[in-house]
Amino acid sequence: DLATALNERGQARYLRVEFAAALQDFTAAIECQPGFEVPYYNRGLVRYRLGDFDEAMKDFRKVLELNPQFEDAALSLKQAILDKEEKQKRGY
Repeated sequence: DLATALNERGQARYLRVEFAAALQDFTAAIECQPGFEVPYYNRGLVRYRLGDFDEAMKDFRKVLELNPQFEDAALSLKQAILDKEEKQKRGY
């Protein structure tokens, strides 16, 4: 289906470090199928890599709302919280 295809293209772009294009694909996949948790997770990973911890945490929380058993999302959320706190401590 379209949401899966967009998510897969986003993953390929993410691996090529084409973050802006990957974000567009993951967002489009979410718009096609809002109950599909995987593109939220993948978009969260991109946002995390870009240092946008607040938006990454929103995506990881949405994944867990849709699928509380998604362990990678729970781990990623914890890491984003820790990294945001560390960034604030260092003042940048």
